[in-house]
Amino acid sequence: MADAKVIPFDDDRSRARRRPARAARDAAVRALPGQHRPEETEFPSRPAAEPVTAPEGAEEAPQRRGGWERRLAGGLAFLRRRVTGEYEVDEFGYDKELTDQVLMSLVRPLAEKYFRVEVKGVENIPAEGGALVVANHSGTLPLDGLMMQVAVHDHHPAGRHLRLLAADLVFMLPVVNELARKAGHTLACAEDAERLLKAGEIVGVMPEGFKGIGKPFGERYKLQRFGRGGFVSTALRAGVPIVPCSIVGAEEIYPMIGNAKTLARVLGIPYFPITPTFPWLGPLGAVPLPTKWTIQFGEPIATDGYPPEAAEDPMLMFNLTDQVREQIQHTLYKLLVQRRSVFF
Repeated sequence: MADAKVIPFDDDRSRARRRPARAARDAAVRALPGQHRPEETEFPSRPAAEPVTAPEGAEEAPQRRGGWERRLAGGLAFLRRRVTGEYEVDEFGYDKELTDQVLMSLVRPLAEKYFRVEVKGVENIPAEGGALVVANHSGTLPLDGLMMQVAVHDHHPAGRHLRLLAADLVFMLPVVNELARKAGHTLACAEDAERLLKAGEIVGVMPEGFKGIGKPFGERYKLQRFGRGGFVSTALRAGVPIVPCSIVGAEEIYPMIGNAKTLARVLGIPYFPITPTFPWLGPLGAVPLPTKWTIQFGEPIATDGYPPEAAEDPMLMFNLTDQVREQIQHTLYKLLVQRRSVFF
């Protein structure tokens, strides 16, 4: 038997010998009737490739990452300005940047999540120029003033800021004094209030004072005396409108069932509250009840139509004071009738 010849796979000669045979076979196929040429053979068209879409949330991830980076950069810039002193405060000590970025952020969850404050009629506060917001006062601790400040800050279409007039006791407390000044509060005196109003600020006042915030639970939502009408005189001098404000929900956060007057005199405070939880539960008793709040701003009462000497007219001040008080009281009763529950 002859030896077999091994032809490598990459030998060109083997391919050369196979090409004529394949060419002859292809020619024979073309000669047969009814046969298609290989290049004319029809094949089903391949469907176009569908566009590849990114998984859900893939595009949001860079945006979220960019948002966190911007917040971090803003926070670092804020800290740098705090350290270097490159920030501004007005003559009353109001620090707008600190209030917007820090103080409101601390109080806002209490308003939105805990008390679930519903705000009505905030558009009655003018978009520009001064105005005096007059509200009822209650709750044993002055949380209603802070909630009113958040309501104006977060819900007013023009983003107005409320500057509260606070009692002397607020500015005698070590840490509270500094925070109150930074948040824009000032002493409840006619001079400071008039300067703020003439500068175009929104000023808030609660004429009931300690009589309202420290009244017993049995007298809830019954307005106390509004002083001598000094706030009306201030509004008349500045020529700004008076906006009545009614707050429902604050009365029940610390139901005051008693007042230890002797202990209050010893401590030098207006009253020492006794509630169902305080002082029996210690610090835990200082946690307010999660009541449902409603803050409604009423129709403004104009004062710019009166002559300058009207601020010295005691009868006019009495009438306007009574008008504001009656409007707040009427709105309180209406909101109480509409309320489904203290907590919902």
